[in-house]
Amino acid sequence: MAVYLAVFLAFAASLVAYLGWHTQNLVFSQIQETLDTEIAALSEIYSRGGIRRLAAVIDWRSRQPGSNIYLLTTFQGETLAGNIAELPGKHLAASGWEQIRYRRMDEADGRELRAMARAFLLPGGFRMVIGRDLEERERIHGVMAPPMRWAIVIVVVLGIAGGVFVTSRVLRRVDAIGTSAEAIMAGNLSERLPVAGTGDEFDRLGSSLNAMLERIEGLMRGLKEVSDNIAHDLKTPLTRLRNRAEEALRTARTEDDWRGALEDTIAEADGLIATFNALLMIARSEAGRFDGEMTELDAAEVVQTVGELYDPVAEERGATLTVDVAAPVPLRGNRELIGQALANLVDNALKYGVPAGTDPASPPSITLAARTVPGGVELSVADRGPGIAAEDRARAVERFVRLESSRSRPGSGLGLSLASAVARLHGGSLALSDNNPGLKVVITLPRGARDAA
Repeated sequence: MAVYLAVFLAFAASLVAYLGWHTQNLVFSQIQETLDTEIAALSEIYSRGGIRRLAAVIDWRSRQPGSNIYLLTTFQGETLAGNIAELPGKHLAASGWEQIRYRRMDEADGRELRAMARAFLLPGGFRMVIGRDLEERERIHGVMAPPMRWAIVIVVVLGIAGGVFVTSRVLRRVDAIGTSAEAIMAGNLSERLPVAGTGDEFDRLGSSLNAMLERIEGLMRGLKEVSDNIAHDLKTPLTRLRNRAEEALRTARTEDDWRGALEDTIAEADGLIATFNALLMIARSEAGRFDGEMTELDAAEVVQTVGELYDPVAEERGATLTVDVAAPVPLRGNRELIGQALANLVDNALKYGVPAGTDPASPPSITLAARTVPGGVELSVADRGPGIAAEDRARAVERFVRLESSRSRPGSGLGLSLASAVARLHGGSLALSDNNPGLKVVITLPRGARDAA
């Protein structure tokens, strides 16, 4: 505040000083232009009529009302004509424009006056002084000075008041932002910077930072959920792995016992490795980085391959797997990732879309399809199971999220997450919808997928 006040006062003082200086120079310039015209006229008179004619003209002009002053003297200093009663001799010897002090003949009180004047040396030793009285200018200055001073005082007061208002308002906003920032640094990620709704720079900054905080809070919440889910879902297989190893040490007696224990341990370890591989695949896909490349492929062929791979598994579980492709479906993408995404979706459909105790006479169906849609390709997997409630579908796509209805079944909660990440890597999207009954998962991809970085 003190700095602002000092700068404002310095600026105001500089402005007033400049205006005064500029006004004075303008007045003196106008006086000089007027007197230069007068000098030119008298010079013409002197060149035509000599000193007598010049004296007569100066005498006549000296008696006229006005602010001009004249003095014509001999080389001895005797006055021949003019209206100057007394003038210091130094001004008669000077050359160029200068401010002088003099006494005027028609002033009864004989007071000393000020004027802007210039002296000339004429042939024969005669001297002439021509000038303009500054009394009128000083009177105008005397009239204008008080209002100007009051105007300056008012401007300074208003400037100080405005500075105090603006500074206090800014400091309040800064303090509020600082308080919110301290709360955020203390760990309260739900805190938001205040937005006054005025649309000023602080509001725009606050809105941008709040959007960033929303994103950070969501990421931190997701990280916490992922950490909790990893701890929960990986603890069981790790515990099972340890228990099997411990059981083998305690009870195995024959080579077959050891072989069976090692095979179970390897299978459990493979499951853990598959989970971490899925996490790594999701992370790479979401970052747009993977080791493969985008090529031209036939999505119908990929769907047929996945269908042939899972058809025996579906038959073993008492379900029918139908592949619905009518014609080639050209697509630019990564065959391995698209195939893995479809495989995960079919695997989920077999786990959760085939109810236990299925009647062999009416086996549940799973449909795997690929078709061309305007602007892209649509890949889908539909089942006739219990489906997912509309309010749970957004959460179901998140990593390690397993709904309560699926907690009792094997799985890591990464199938939909990986398929969604693959879709985003190809510039597409994944959507869940009701299959009436059951769940339909649709991956929509653009026909020409972008190359990943």
